[in-house]
Amino acid sequence: MEIRDPVHGSIPIHDAEIEILEHPFFQRLRNIKQLGFSEYVFPGATHTRYLHSIGVMNVATLVFNSLFKDQNSKDILRLKESLRLGCLLHDIGHAPLSHSTESVMPMVSALKLPKQFVKGERQASHEDYTIKSITDSSFTKAFKGVTKEFGVDPKAIAELVIGETTDATYFTVGGINYFPLLHQLVSSEMDCDRMDYLLRDSYFCGVSYGKFDLDWIIDNLKICIEDNKAYLGISERAISTFDDFLLSRFHMFMMVYFHYRAVCLEQMLLRYFESAREEYSIPAEIEAYQEHDDSFLYRILKKSDNVWAKRIVMNNIPKKILETFGTVHLAQMHDLENYLKNNGIDYIKCSSTGRLSKYYSENSPQNIYPMKVMRESALSKNHHTIKNIQEATDLFQKYSESHAVNRIHCDFDELDPKHKNEILKIIQA
Repeated sequence: MEIRDPVHGSIPIHDAEIEILEHPFFQRLRNIKQLGFSEYVFPGATHTRYLHSIGVMNVATLVFNSLFKDQNSKDILRLKESLRLGCLLHDIGHAPLSHSTESVMPMVSALKLPKQFVKGERQASHEDYTIKSITDSSFTKAFKGVTKEFGVDPKAIAELVIGETTDATYFTVGGINYFPLLHQLVSSEMDCDRMDYLLRDSYFCGVSYGKFDLDWIIDNLKICIEDNKAYLGISERAISTFDDFLLSRFHMFMMVYFHYRAVCLEQMLLRYFESAREEYSIPAEIEAYQEHDDSFLYRILKKSDNVWAKRIVMNNIPKKILETFGTVHLAQMHDLENYLKNNGIDYIKCSSTGRLSKYYSENSPQNIYPMKVMRESALSKNHHTIKNIQEATDLFQKYSESHAVNRIHCDFDELDPKHKNEILKIIQA
């Protein structure tokens, strides 16, 4: 079986995987848009998480084949299939429309996850639904074909998605633990997810910001071994391409993912959930979750008398009255917020640190699974040195503080003349 994809061309599917792709749990992703409300801005952005997930699996296969050239042992094939499925199913638990929908998910205890995945009480996330779907649902039975052919364990797939394993032996071949590397390919600074969605989102949005040299990056990815653990690395000669990849993601963030209209609509959806809690919630029962896609939520929004639901359906967002970039005009933003609060004027604030990378955040994943840079000797490829990625590029630090975006929206045209004048004085100062 093969799937024709406008981004990657023909994508082959193993016979043992067909049952997974055709299962209702995975088919649900056909009805969840990859970019949520972005289609209100970019009408072509109606592509789904279904095709994106298949694209991520395809990229993972290309990367694995490059890293493990001419290695076809039974154990290597098990790792390859585990990676393919980890990438295919990384979004299986994603909620409708946007991450805002996670605010109406139940407490994680209600999902009754397998014990190894339970760590304290908190509100569930889409990753918890991913774990439940893969390891403890009717969907779990769909893995019997890949288990028989490749020795795949569904729990190992879930572990690759969340980045923690209780059985390193499953991922160990020839004395090397490949779990860090495989998890990095599922979720990291240069994972297969980003390699697909930057190209895919650019294509469907009709923009060029997210384009980068995928082939060159794949050709220059390396397996870096430290303390018998394998990490994802990149050749030193390809650092400039890695920088280009980071900048592509940053430009897509600024121009597409953080577009003021789409982000404001997400905030309005959150307002709807907060003000109409009785109208919509995510069920804890995993089989019932299959019904919850974009169309399901839109039907509820269209029937609702809630003011925020009506405005979402009509694409009627409050006017953007102030936007700041970086640290410039933050005092002005602060003054405007204080004025609106003190005068009881409702407003929506949309903020993002605009960070290019996770690597300089306080809870940086580099502390657990650091991406590496390999410098090979010009005379002998058997001799090389390895260092962490942030030692080889300054983009992380360069973009750490200077690109925060803050916006304030309110129904400015409906305010009385006095408030309008005072607001204009603040934003025009």
